[in-house]
Amino acid sequence: MTPATKFIGALSALSLVAVTGCTDPGMINPDDPNRKTKEGALLGAAAGAVLGAITSNDSKRGAVKGAIIGAGVGGIGGALLDKQEKDLRQQLGSDANIQNTGDKLIVTMAQDILFATGSATLRPDLNRDIRAVASSLQAYPDTTVQIVGHTDNVGEAGYNFDLSLRRAQAVTQVLASEGVTTGRMQAVGRGEDQPIASNLNAEGRQQNRRVEIVIIPNG
Repeated sequence: MTPATKFIGALSALSLVAVTGCTDPGMINPDDPNRKTKEGALLGAAAGAVLGAITSNDSKRGAVKGAIIGAGVGGIGGALLDKQEKDLRQQLGSDANIQNTGDKLIVTMAQDILFATGSATLRPDLNRDIRAVASSLQAYPDTTVQIVGHTDNVGEAGYNFDLSLRRAQAVTQVLASEGVTTGRMQAVGRGEDQPIASNLNAEGRQQNRRVEIVIIPNG
């Protein structure tokens, strides 16, 4: 079987998995408490189908086998993310926004709460929330973590980038002091380059000033 034929088979398998997932109400119901587990299984099945089709001499049979294996792996990963998300919500309450994308958790904390204006020194009274995240990271050790700092566009871009990086590093240092292995973590500064709201008004700029803790399952 030629590589082109395998590729076509892989695309066919991926389309089948995607259509199946989209037509299953349980997969797309936003109120389903196990939605991320199911989405993880669907994504795993899709990836497994493509890999199985490409690597197998029989693209259709390989796709089916790969989809079954991939669905199992993806479902397990999704279930762990669901559980960690639930635990974090209980620990952090309304102090942070938690987004579960199905393949990672994004914990967003406002810089205005964590830091004084122009400062990269964490407010001592807010360390409790960072320690709660550290406790969760230790309870779920098979993940890597990106700590990403963002700013609004007020001021010079180079200064904003440096400030965002120093704030990400400050959060990383607290996580490390609470026992999270430094090898799992990476501090990243994005400055003003990735706004999530308009910088044309105060409310939007406040949303853009944030630190995101991105939790990514290994494997």
